[in-house]
Amino acid sequence: MKKFLLFLAGLVALTVLLANLGPMILLGVSVWLLYVVFKQFMKSDSTAGKIGWVVLGLIILSVAVSNIYAVIGVAAAFALYWVYKNWTSKSEEVRSTKSDDPFTNFERQWAEMNK
Repeated sequence: MKKFLLFLAGLVALTVLLANLGPMILLGVSVWLLYVVFKQFMKSDSTAGKIGWVVLGLIILSVAVSNIYAVIGVAAAFALYWVYKNWTSKSEEVRSTKSDDPFTNFERQWAEMNK
């Protein structure tokens, strides 16, 4: 049952990730372009150049803000990773033969000695 629920969660996360792949790419490109515009703004010496870089930066910032819901895709990617980690982990832990009860250990050892 646990594997089935993990499969369903993974399927939903994959669907959400694929649905938000385009906005995620646009968000990444716009953040990179904002970085480039900022670097060029810092290099610019003229006032007209700085105003031009600010206007271009505001246009790119509006593109980035319009794709902010792509963070849902990042959360879906994290959920997909979590499903994968839980799918590959051991679902049932092996019970140790040692117990806190001393009589259980004594009985086990007595049975091994009488063989």
